[in-house]
Amino acid sequence: MARDGIEVGKLEEKELKLSEDQVSHLALDIGGSLIKMVYFSSSSSCSSDDQKNGFLRDGTSTSSGNLDYRVLSGRLHFLKFETSKISECIKFISSKRLQHYGDQSDDAPASDKHVVKATGGGAFKFADLFKEKLGIILDKVDEMSSLVTGANFLLKAVHNEAFTYMDGVKDYVQIDHKDLYPYLLVNVGSGVSMIKVDGDNKFERVSGTSVGGGTFWGLGKLLTKCKSFDELLELSHQGNNRVIDMLVGDIYGGTGYSKIGLPSTTIASSFGKAISENKELEDYRAEDVARSLLRMISNNIGQIAYLNALRFGLKRIFFGGFFIRGHEYTMDTISVAVHFWSNGEAKALFLRHEGFLGALGAFMSYEKKGFTHTAHQFTEQHSSVAKSPPFCTGDGFESSTHADVKDNGCIEFRVQVRN
Repeated sequence: MARDGIEVGKLEEKELKLSEDQVSHLALDIGGSLIKMVYFSSSSSCSSDDQKNGFLRDGTSTSSGNLDYRVLSGRLHFLKFETSKISECIKFISSKRLQHYGDQSDDAPASDKHVVKATGGGAFKFADLFKEKLGIILDKVDEMSSLVTGANFLLKAVHNEAFTYMDGVKDYVQIDHKDLYPYLLVNVGSGVSMIKVDGDNKFERVSGTSVGGGTFWGLGKLLTKCKSFDELLELSHQGNNRVIDMLVGDIYGGTGYSKIGLPSTTIASSFGKAISENKELEDYRAEDVARSLLRMISNNIGQIAYLNALRFGLKRIFFGGFFIRGHEYTMDTISVAVHFWSNGEAKALFLRHEGFLGALGAFMSYEKKGFTHTAHQFTEQHSSVAKSPPFCTGDGFESSTHADVKDNGCIEFRVQVRN
């Protein structure tokens, strides 16, 4: 559901309202094109039975009467806004009073007590704006570190988070926590960062490209007059890139170049037919232009990602960032590119909460302030309560997910709060 630049997904409006006694923490990832928001809203404290079942860590016995933590159950909510419409983001935060539930800065003046975790370049660019409009201080969290922390959390804690998509078939991938590392994380935002992840807090940005989601949106806006990223994606769904792209078959008279393994349908030159045809931009359908543009950028990202995986001997490549947005054609194009260049030896894997890695990582940094006491080691258990779905537990952090949760849905969540 889109409303005022906000996508709330499956959440009802009543689920977003917070009462004064609810604990809520907000984290932001402010990028060049989009603002991603994650916040926690509590529904209740954990039951005494849950506490007896070991949901508190730090060695404190729940029966001793000397609890250092209480456990809250609730939800993690995921929302996004266009950065160009940052006023809508600020309006939403204010309407839900989310700015009143951040960290408390002891050394700040009384008027500057509320601190919100934020990552991305916009955390620096818009710091004064958030302070002026909401009275909050943006506590900057390193961008690369946030991306990796968010990805590791999802891969360890959320059931059926990762999946492959190729030839119209979506297959969920079960992640062995003991065999997760190393992997390549490809974050496709306005640009693209490629990060080799070797463990918790062990990572290195090994490559990147300026041709990413911002390129698709920027060129698409100029070429098709679309007003939003989602409109451009929808337009591409209706297009035919072969009208504009020059294929191998166009060069070889309808046949492929079999000697080097290139079928006739392989793209030899993106937008290549526009060279030889006596046409202007207005003579092409906007749908076909959008399709060709999406295909060009997705192919490029997939190829560069595989080359970096090959460079470091990595077989697993996870793609995140809001460029993909669960768009089937985008995922299929990236998957085909990785499969083609690796001769089928590597696979592209996608994440259901792909666009919120940075915001989730920033949210997880609240643990250092006592909101959560989370170590990033999780083992899957099954609740003895019939109504409860399977959940992941570990070191005082619990998470369970709905089977049909989407990237802009919510995650059922348990968190420790220091008393």
